[in-house]
Amino acid sequence: MTETPLISIVDDDDWIRGALEALVRSIGLAAHTFASAESFLRSSLVSETRCLILDVQMPGMTGLELQDHLAHLGFEIPIIFITAYPDETVKARALNGGAICFLHKPVELQGRRLVDCLHAALDRGKGPSPVT
Repeated sequence: MTETPLISIVDDDDWIRGALEALVRSIGLAAHTFASAESFLRSSLVSETRCLILDVQMPGMTGLELQDHLAHLGFEIPIIFITAYPDETVKARALNGGAICFLHKPVELQGRRLVDCLHAALDRGKGPSPVT
């Protein structure tokens, strides 16, 4: 039996967290939400997280700071960044840091785009299948 991948959602907006959690669960994945980067880091779920949906701008530690911190700690969690304030410099930094996608709230969180990003993130860690 395979374990359902855990998607962690970090956003300071209650409504966005709830909507994303419902979407993730609707496609058969497990979801857990956090109101801040700090609460995610304090949780026991960091090492279990298969993909992180992460807001760019939050009080305290920002999404980009969390990305850097996780890399420094040795975690290679695929990240999907979301933002209501698109900025090309921030987007470039996020993608250069290894992010899978950089989506604009709320428009790109609807439809297939986020689901496609989730599948890309989950496929990233699988690697090639052995030939038998």
